[in-house]
Amino acid sequence: MVELVLPNDTNQLGNLLGGRLMHWIDIAAAMSATRHSNHVCVTAAVDEISFLQPIRLGELVTLKASVNRVFNTSMEVGVKVFSENSLTGERSHSNSAFLTFVSIDSERKPVKSVQVVPETPDQIRRFEQALFRREQRLKHREETKRLWSEKGINKEG
Repeated sequence: MVELVLPNDTNQLGNLLGGRLMHWIDIAAAMSATRHSNHVCVTAAVDEISFLQPIRLGELVTLKASVNRVFNTSMEVGVKVFSENSLTGERSHSNSAFLTFVSIDSERKPVKSVQVVPETPDQIRRFEQALFRREQRLKHREETKRLWSEKGINKEG
């Protein structure tokens, strides 16, 4: 996915707004998940977004998304973001993100998706790292539930 940073996308410093980039990342990841599963996919979690360097007004933004691993009904999608000065051609890796999506059917129920079969060394690395991130995410979720229950906090407030 490629976007052009326009004035309405920037802050007072002329840098791309973080929220706008997060929106683009979510869209690119959703398209990747949907194309992989041939189902509508919804965002279940955003594990990490790293802002490595600012993206400036007038630059092109290329978002490369790929399904790293499929679990039961969820899948991890990684997104790498590159900024490009269209006048000089200079390109740099500016952001990375990991998101979890769930495939749903026409009744909005989670469905299993086709497994990823990694072939290249890079795909194998991303496949293996996705399992580690999932384990960390599930541990974090359980710890959060435990803390909420200790403090008498429930989902309603």
